[in-house]
Amino acid sequence: MVLKYSHMINGFTSLAVTKLDILDTFQELKVCVGYKLDGKDLPSFPADHALLERIEPVYTTIKGWDSSTVDCRTFDSLPEQAKTYLTLSRSFWVSKLDGRSRTIT
Repeated sequence: MVLKYSHMINGFTSLAVTKLDILDTFQELKVCVGYKLDGKDLPSFPADHALLERIEPVYTTIKGWDSSTVDCRTFDSLPEQAKTYLTLSRSFWVSKLDGRSRTIT
């Protein structure tokens, strides 16, 4: 939801996700997919600082992939669960940099 809000304000057309390989060994990942305020779903990320103190994140949990993504260079070469994670962010362009260019397209 923060990505959706950020896209709304900034209008970016791509997103660099760094350190994807850090998640390679997680059993599961909790991804925030929304927010509730006083038990009600919010339609978007709240920009009001006072509301931010009162919101409750809504998570979906996905299974981890327990395999290395270090040498992956295409979306199709990623483990299925890594694809699921990236699809949740609605981004298919991932750039991993550690002194040399590593791009998944």
